[in-house]
Amino acid sequence: MVMKIVAEISEVRKARWSDASTAWGLVPTMGFLHEGHLNLVRRARAENDRVGVSIFVNPIQFNNAGDLEKYPRDMERDFALLEKEGVDLLWTPSPEIVYPAGYQTYVDVKQVTGFLEGAARPGHFQGVATVVAKLFNVFQPTRAYFGQKDAQQVVVIRRMAKDLDFNLQVVVCPTIREKDGLAMSSRNVRLSPEHRLQAPCLHAALSVAQKAFLSGTRDAETLRKTMREVISSAPAARIEYVSAADPETLEELDDIADGALLSVAVFWGDVRLIDNIVLEP
Repeated sequence: MVMKIVAEISEVRKARWSDASTAWGLVPTMGFLHEGHLNLVRRARAENDRVGVSIFVNPIQFNNAGDLEKYPRDMERDFALLEKEGVDLLWTPSPEIVYPAGYQTYVDVKQVTGFLEGAARPGHFQGVATVVAKLFNVFQPTRAYFGQKDAQQVVVIRRMAKDLDFNLQVVVCPTIREKDGLAMSSRNVRLSPEHRLQAPCLHAALSVAQKAFLSGTRDAETLRKTMREVISSAPAARIEYVSAADPETLEELDDIADGALLSVAVFWGDVRLIDNIVLEP
């Protein structure tokens, strides 16, 4: 079957409801696809009759206009990769289609957006929640697929889906990494060769803290200190935050009795990378 590429909302809905009983898996993306995205597509293909993908660089989730402008794009390459994976429907709307003139409705998830990425990037999660709510409404998928790399995004989307009674399953897939441990991200291509060599320290820091936890360390500040020390060994790394938080509320912990979400955000130049790992109790 040839992948159908559409722009208009009406075309998505026509394709979606051509057989109302069909199970659809949705993979939302901002394009410039890598193996992490393709892993989500494969999972969706394995668990559904049809697979839909969206490529939309969502302007309202960027709190930095320069970051939006520099976000990498390669639509022709993305099309080829998705067609090879057997995607049925690809939605590539323009900003004017998603946010037409006069648009004024936004989704604002409280509490869990007040920490980590939400604190560092004001307005980011309002943009994420709004566009994902629109994607859910347009596609009305049976399942929607997201990567664990964006851990707080997963928490926010699950909260939104529950609170707004979206009739779908949010499926979270493991982070896909390069051979040296660096989490795959569309932003990695913007790293200089020198910074690319340093960037695996993110996963190294998380791994060292995880080993300390498995060895019996339960003091959260000790784990945060451990992560800071590992990251600081990279000369050009500029730490934005290091966190050991409750996996559901995202509040910082003092004592890790029931597990935790370890997460970091670090700059190399103007390239900002994030990573995380979940500690199981």
